Amino acid sequence: MLHFDSDYMEGAHPAILERLMETNFDQTPGYGTDAYCERARALVRKACDCPEAEVFFLVGGTQTNATIVDALLGRTQGIIAADTGHIASHEAGAIEAGGHKVLCLPHTLGKIDAAAVRAWCETFFGDENHEHMVAPGAVYISHPTEYGTIYSLAELEALSDTAHAFGLPLFLDGARLGYGLTAEGADATLEDIARLSDVFYLGGTKVGALFGEAVVFTKPELAKGFFTLMKQHGALLAKGRMLGIQFETLLAENRYLEISQHAIDLAMKLKQAFVDAGYELYIDSPTNQQFVVLDEATKQRIGAHASFGFWETLEDGRTVVRFATSWATREESVDELIGLL
Repeated sequence: MLHFDSDYMEGAHPAILERLMETNFDQTPGYGTDAYCERARALVRKACDCPEAEVFFLVGGTQTNATIVDALLGRTQGIIAADTGHIASHEAGAIEAGGHKVLCLPHTLGKIDAAAVRAWCETFFGDENHEHMVAPGAVYISHPTEYGTIYSLAELEALSDTAHAFGLPLFLDGARLGYGLTAEGADATLEDIARLSDVFYLGGTKVGALFGEAVVFTKPELAKGFFTLMKQHGALLAKGRMLGIQFETLLAENRYLEISQHAIDLAMKLKQAFVDAGYELYIDSPTNQQFVVLDEATKQRIGAHASFGFWETLEDGRTVVRFATSWATREESVDELIGLL
């Protein structure tokens, strides 16, 4: 069976496993206060060209999103997001469970734009009863989005300007950030993201690590109390060096972007094969997530040999499915899948 369900089905990059073995019997202080984490933080700051950034290491995406949102928002506030955003759809109400509301905007190809955010905020603050309502406290986007799309530099600049015009920090979910940075046509760099967002993270779980996300507060004042919030959310790893070692290894020798590029190259090969074979692409994704429309017979035929992710059912009964490549996908697996088309 071939597996294209998601981009975190494999373990970790071999260099990480080797480094964990080399350091296995080292004795270090806990909770990310060790020398490995300090070196990893320095590498993150250098890669972002943001020497003043506060950097924290958490274990998984949902914990990370919930903890960041809790840090950014006051008790009476919610966070603006696309209605397809991960925090609005695939995190089991983690934000709401923490006492906050996701304020959903309609998406366009998985994205929200500055005009929609501005219109929403103007309508909210123009309502004489807005004090009876959940106020916006931040803006959330993911890059790439749930549909594998990416924000252009111009879109990010406009969103950043608009959010800040209303006093709202911009939070960029980077669970798949490596694939967004290396996607075809991407013109926003890691330095751009650090410049335009107030907090973001470099995803490790989906990009080569066993687990872990590196949270970057580009505005250090927003990180006040974040360590304690990590503890409250069950997101503080006692053996914190396990995270520091992984990000130190991923960021060394440009490894993070190189392994992400591998996933993109194979996704583009697979995408072209779908087109050549006459399949309908649901969306023109430039990233490692490719969405294809299948009728039931084709779905069953391919599904007997390759696994993929369900996305949604269309009105005509056909199904949108997702094929995801990763940093570890083998080209021979892609070739075998192409042979099934």
